[in-house]
Amino acid sequence: MIVCIIAGGSGTRLWPLSTSEYPKHLLKVNGDDSSLLQNTYKRAKEIADHVYVVTEMGHAHHIKNQLPELTDDNFVVEPARRGTASCIVAALAHVSKRHDKEEPVAILSADHYIRDLVGFTHSFRIAEDVSKSEGRIVLVGVEPDHPATGFGYIQKDGIFDEDSLVYNVHSFREKPDYDTARSYVKSGKYLWNCGYFVGSVKTFTEKMKEHSEELFSNFKKLSDASDDSYRDVYLAFENDTIDYALIEKVDDLLVVPASFDWMDLGSYGDLHKAVGADEKGNYVGKGNVELEDVDNCYIENHEDKPVAVVGLDNVVVINTKDGILVARKDLGQQVGVVAKRIAKKGEESA
Repeated sequence: MIVCIIAGGSGTRLWPLSTSEYPKHLLKVNGDDSSLLQNTYKRAKEIADHVYVVTEMGHAHHIKNQLPELTDDNFVVEPARRGTASCIVAALAHVSKRHDKEEPVAILSADHYIRDLVGFTHSFRIAEDVSKSEGRIVLVGVEPDHPATGFGYIQKDGIFDEDSLVYNVHSFREKPDYDTARSYVKSGKYLWNCGYFVGSVKTFTEKMKEHSEELFSNFKKLSDASDDSYRDVYLAFENDTIDYALIEKVDDLLVVPASFDWMDLGSYGDLHKAVGADEKGNYVGKGNVELEDVDNCYIENHEDKPVAVVGLDNVVVINTKDGILVARKDLGQQVGVVAKRIAKKGEESA
């Protein structure tokens, strides 16, 4: 199997730890010596003979620094962000020039937090085998353990392979409201859509031909592009997600329920769950920090000056050279909105 790691994104909901120049997959979590990206690469090597990384030009140098054993040919560099559809088309075009078009390709995200390597390997081996035998795109979805409103959902449609526990896919549901999400979890018929896909270049391109002429055209354009023309060809693509552009249109998808733990780390609340807490529910990262009457808070100080937190509950306090954040832990979306405003002001003043 071949793995393509998608290492893009701006990481706004974890600002200021994560920035557009240094997104969250480059961060180290839970005292680990390796970043999220490096851990994703370690998992990829367990299931693949060849690993490629798709990244954006603005932080490609950081990606390459963190993965020094890879050569330049293992990187697919976007001239600018054009969404996951273009990322994956670029990856498939790159792979198609170097490998058998019938070899399964697994698409992974660089910024997910997973501890169970054995379970991860098991799930993707199943997806690889069924994708190869059936010539179909296979997803790996996560069993929901709470009614999350920030994830899309995959609705299962009966068992396809009872021995390997592979299901047909009925439909997709976008980020639901709380009551709807609760009904999904209660039914047992839904999985979180975490953006994991397995399929060969041949399978993906056949589905593009059938369901998305634009993506197939883009694939051919990138496959034929010279080094000189590649940038202009890529920048002409629309900014779209692979889900909207292709996956949700395919009518014979399969899905494997993940047999491993999974976190998206889409907010400081998620990050706090991943790193753990002391007896008062607090996590204090690096730096000079003093607490008084504080509960359930996440604090990091990346500068020499002291940071004091007094009388707060359910709050994140982050101090870095890029900014200071004080917010409720559960307001990740609002953190992202503010981070985008700050970035826009910086661009305007530059």
